[in-house]
Amino acid sequence: MTKADLIEKIAEKANLTKANAERSLNAFIDAVEDVLVKEGKLTLTGFGTFVVEERKERKGRNPRTGAEISIPAAKVVKFRPGKLLKEAIK
Repeated sequence: MTKADLIEKIAEKANLTKANAERSLNAFIDAVEDVLVKEGKLTLTGFGTFVVEERKERKGRNPRTGAEISIPAAKVVKFRPGKLLKEAIK
């Protein structure tokens, strides 16, 4: 599913125009980003939790040459689905 598909789905479900649905989705994405940058965690009860975690530096291999390389430490966002989402997917 693309962002355009998601906008269309939101517009249908919320009875909005596509333009309003796009603004709503963009506002949601911006809000999630702001919270993760400031607090590092966002919980949407029943849906799931977004968490910023620190990934340690690690060794890897260049797939072309097989040479060992160092992959630097980085912050990554992980998603843990909530109970209601897990049940909906089953």
